[in-house]
Amino acid sequence: MIVIDSASPVPPFEQLRAQLAGQIQERTLAVGTRLPTIRRLAADLGLAVNTVGRAYRELEEAGLIETRGSAGSFVTAAGEQGREQARHAAAEYAALITRLGIDTTEAVRIIQAALTTRAPEAG
Repeated sequence: MIVIDSASPVPPFEQLRAQLAGQIQERTLAVGTRLPTIRRLAADLGLAVNTVGRAYRELEEAGLIETRGSAGSFVTAAGEQGREQARHAAAEYAALITRLGIDTTEAVRIIQAALTTRAPEAG
């Protein structure tokens, strides 16, 4: 279920993109699942068509969904590739932290700060 908070400082397209990406990563939306059309989802959520379109474009650019012409948009297997990239990045980060002599607690604080304060991607 997608919920858009109109009082949130996070733009609606980003709320939608993040929720769909999360559902794909959590496998709530399985590979091959057909997403609602942009127009239908916009109507269901009370959003502008362009808002949903932007969220879908960003998901497609991230490789999480693919559009197959008039057949619609579908969840891809790229979510697994994303997990593998994240595992690889985590291993590189762990190696860097070890080389720098930073303890585990501080390393976790650094990544938590990065995750909570990261600027929204330009789009």
